[in-house]
Amino acid sequence: MSDDPGPHLSPTDVHVDSYLVGAGRPARQPGASVNPAVELTSTYAADGPVNYARVGNPTWTAFEEVLGGLEGGRALVHASGMGAISAALSLVPPAGTVLAPDQTYNGTWDLLTAFEASGGTVLRRHATDTAGFLDDLARADLVWLESPTNPLMDVIDLPVVLGAARERGVPSVVDNTLPTPLLCRPLTLGADVVVHSVTKYLAGHSDVVLGATVVGTDARGQAIGERLRLHRTLHGAIAGPLEVYLALRGLRTLALRFERASASAAELARRLADHAFVERVRYPGSGAMLAIDVAGDAAAAERVCAATTLWLHSTSLGGVESQLERRRRHPSEPLGVPENLLRLSVGIEHVEDLWRDLDRALCEVSASRP
Repeated sequence: MSDDPGPHLSPTDVHVDSYLVGAGRPARQPGASVNPAVELTSTYAADGPVNYARVGNPTWTAFEEVLGGLEGGRALVHASGMGAISAALSLVPPAGTVLAPDQTYNGTWDLLTAFEASGGTVLRRHATDTAGFLDDLARADLVWLESPTNPLMDVIDLPVVLGAARERGVPSVVDNTLPTPLLCRPLTLGADVVVHSVTKYLAGHSDVVLGATVVGTDARGQAIGERLRLHRTLHGAIAGPLEVYLALRGLRTLALRFERASASAAELARRLADHAFVERVRYPGSGAMLAIDVAGDAAAAERVCAATTLWLHSTSLGGVESQLERRRRHPSEPLGVPENLLRLSVGIEHVEDLWRDLDRALCEVSASRP
């Protein structure tokens, strides 16, 4: 039986569903393992390609090959999504300028706020203000984008902004956690770096904390990738092999999970748009995330979260279980996020059960209002 180098399967060879199942596997040899090994070691014998586990690990390599191929670039796994975000923001000079949306994931928001406090500058534009982004590119050392934004679900014109940034030589980063590479591949639109909280959809089971960065395969991407790799090595935000193995196992079912969750999210958004106790539905038109402005105040929104039995009241997203949360309960959440906004991460439960639970909670809370 001849060797079949499974890890080098390309998403251009097969459909993405098949790629996710088949990529990153050991070579097909008689008696070989189907799955890559979990390499539990802190050091290696001398004179090999890696001498210490802070620099590399074969378990990382398998995951990085799959995610890199999925995004069309080269991936690095980090200890957390924040570790990946921190590495990407390290590309900005200490007193440099970052151009970003005026509402972002609050972890990114906190890092940008700290960057300002240390002498940097942050230019903020509304996600839909494409002209404003283009105007400010001339003053930026890096443009940071997420589309849709978290948690307002606003959509940025990525092709236009990324294309202009590339044309003007401004490095660009896109947080692709919410759409995943199944809906958006920012490198193909001109992005220099893609960031993921692997914890979310890629791993998909709420059992690991990981992040990743992905860069292009050209000389520019290689140079940026080496800077990110050095940052990971020197700052020590490295991933545990077992967590990376679990994340790779989660990737195998990403297409199935995301297809199911996205279909349910679209149906829930349609029904919620007509709900008497919902003021606004924020849904970008695809994907498994949406947000709603509950009729009433912050207390009413909190009571909706407490009243659900199937939806999990929690602070994460992208797992197989459906989750909801009032985001302004966190002091660091940007003030532009309404007090009564609930972020909904739709999982893979049956949509009718999800609807029944959420509808009941909304109606119960509304009925209890004075």
